[in-house]
Amino acid sequence: MGEVMILTGNYSAAYAAKAARVQVVAAYPITPQTSIVEKIAELIERGEMKCEYVRVESEHSAMAACIGASAAGARAFTATSAHGLAYMHEMLHWAAGARLPIVMAVINRAMGPPWNIWPDHIDSLSQRDTGWIQFYVESNQEFFDTIIQAYRVAEDPEVRMPAMVCGDGFLLSHTYQPVHVLSEKEVEEYLPPYEPPFDISDVDNPVTHGNIVLAEAVGTQVGYMEYRYLMQVGMLKAKDKIKKAADDFKRMFGRYHGALVEEYRTNDAEVVMVSMGTLAAQAKYVVDMLREQGYQVGSVKLRVYRPFPYEDFIRIGRRVKVLVVVDRNASYGYCGISAADIAAALYGEKNPPLIMNFIVGIGGRDVTPDMQAELFMRAFKALEEEKEGFICEWVGLKGD
Repeated sequence: MGEVMILTGNYSAAYAAKAARVQVVAAYPITPQTSIVEKIAELIERGEMKCEYVRVESEHSAMAACIGASAAGARAFTATSAHGLAYMHEMLHWAAGARLPIVMAVINRAMGPPWNIWPDHIDSLSQRDTGWIQFYVESNQEFFDTIIQAYRVAEDPEVRMPAMVCGDGFLLSHTYQPVHVLSEKEVEEYLPPYEPPFDISDVDNPVTHGNIVLAEAVGTQVGYMEYRYLMQVGMLKAKDKIKKAADDFKRMFGRYHGALVEEYRTNDAEVVMVSMGTLAAQAKYVVDMLREQGYQVGSVKLRVYRPFPYEDFIRIGRRVKVLVVVDRNASYGYCGISAADIAAALYGEKNPPLIMNFIVGIGGRDVTPDMQAELFMRAFKALEEEKEGFICEWVGLKGD
């Protein structure tokens, strides 16, 4: 089903926006995202994509344009990276607080200074508390499919939260892979037209949106805290919606990339590696290699970071001896960001696994299969030494 094309990750995102019948695209360039909005401009110019293309003066304005379009009832899309995402920060809060189902492609890139255009995940993970659903993909096919799934989840009446779909800069964005590209007609049954909860253009039934709300609930009017609680409810409901969106996509199109997590050969594993993005794809290869050598290993792709799948890690943690959590990011002064959440999820378990957190690949530093295999071996050595608790190390520094 669909046409097979050889596409970069960025072009995959652009064709996904086309397949999703996006109505408004706000465009501003930044390396390594630029070719997403360039390809969309090309598709519109050739008459292959019917869409309003808004050229803005900054990333802040790009998100503001998406907010206006989504509030007016249009399906909105944009893309950014690194400092562009940071510049959007205020508007990310606004989009989530307004419950607008905008979808954004984020091409993960390191933050400066010093300047670096290569990948790590700190740009998107530093926005984790803004109220956006966060997907992390391992391939160009998953990038295409997940943008479509993200709209399905974000626009669900019980969710209505924006979503970012994150792909590693250059490792995906500029790397060509075969991608099954679905047409608008093929996607339409899976992703029906967006139906906003109200019509702001109806002058006979006017509504206000985003006004000042008191701290306390007064009469029939809820207070600010209740609005924030409803965001929490929407995010938690997104967990089941993500699972159903993934299952329905598999049923209709034959492809499945996992729901909130994707497990690989974990049923009898003693040591499991947890990673995100392209590192998760490579981890599967390493697992197969070590399985041939007799090691009971497996891997878990953390596909959805928010809402965080703590239930999955409790379930997995109860049957393994070591979780090797590989973070292409760092929360300075503590540890890797995903490792901290996984450790919190397992707090209170009677016999929790040892958590070994390895910070790798910052700013695009190479992470080889041999390095990942060595991290597995460190875990088996820690088992022999009967280590417990939580360990955090930086791996791949000069002199290692």
